[in-house]
Amino acid sequence: MTAMNYGYGLMTALLLSISGTRAQQPVNPDVLGYIEAFRDAAVLEMQRTGVPASVKLAQAILESEAGKSDLVTRSNNHFGIKCKSTWTGEKVYHNDDEQGECFRKYASAGDSYRDHSDFLRTQPRYAFLFELEPTDYKGWAYGLKKAGYATNPRYPEIVIRYIEQYRLNDVTLLAMSGYEGRQSTDMRDVALSAKGPQEVKIPAIPPNPAPPAPITETRSAPVDYPDGAFRINATKVVYASAGTSLLAMAEKHRVRLGLLLDINDLDGQQDILGHDQLIFLQRKRKQGVNDHHLVRPGETLHGIAQEEGIRLESLLEYNNLTRSSNPQTGSMLNLQGASPKGSVMNIFKK
Repeated sequence: MTAMNYGYGLMTALLLSISGTRAQQPVNPDVLGYIEAFRDAAVLEMQRTGVPASVKLAQAILESEAGKSDLVTRSNNHFGIKCKSTWTGEKVYHNDDEQGECFRKYASAGDSYRDHSDFLRTQPRYAFLFELEPTDYKGWAYGLKKAGYATNPRYPEIVIRYIEQYRLNDVTLLAMSGYEGRQSTDMRDVALSAKGPQEVKIPAIPPNPAPPAPITETRSAPVDYPDGAFRINATKVVYASAGTSLLAMAEKHRVRLGLLLDINDLDGQQDILGHDQLIFLQRKRKQGVNDHHLVRPGETLHGIAQEEGIRLESLLEYNNLTRSSNPQTGSMLNLQGASPKGSVMNIFKK
């Protein structure tokens, strides 16, 4: 079975299992409706930032009362994120642990989903969670509590219960399969902006989905790298803009041009950069800081090696790839060694 067929087969099976009835356990129709409405949002956010879709949905179900809470109605805040000192957007006041606490207000549910992902991804106290496997929902649930995400001592157990009762880990696997959603971008925005899941109309997936459009080489979200030299994976690097002369850069940083090209896996005939990119001034390391890299839309093996500060040949070796391989969105790349034989973590287009 090819990787693409595997992805579509898994997608179809998981959609049926998630959307179907569960005779074994009593279920809440509001929760089922919420999952149906916001499953794609959780998948997209996992592919963008690495926050497991299962955990994200379970947190949202709990925090928003499956989209029915007063806070959601007033603010589109599906995750109960409080204002904090860094918040400059709109606010609402709501009784929580204390009377009249300040909560973030969003223009749409989509903004809430994105801000929640960014909140976890950028806060240092949550950094250790991204070293876990995305399918380790128990580790994530207890890790969130350990990091101080919630005051409820039963928070991890409730999150885990939702994930297991509604098979939300299947949504994580769906994201890892490269599933790109059942709607156009415009439809996603409409669905996420709806006032409630009951108002969202999601078309059924066709029995034989058309192949996804070719991936273009663009970043899913720009990264604000610092000016001048800094370090990635304990290796000196600069972020150079399009039009920069590699010869001039080599002379400025006192690195031989041939070495600069070699350590960045660049063509020996190239001198002027065609697009903004990371350029390392020292030879990269054989292993990454993280165990894995979750492939985002538009990423290439060369770009991933640069972003993680790992040698391209090591990245290829750990994942049994060639330079002509294209990683599929949602697949997991090994950064510290090869996975055990038979692992299904990595799905690639050859």
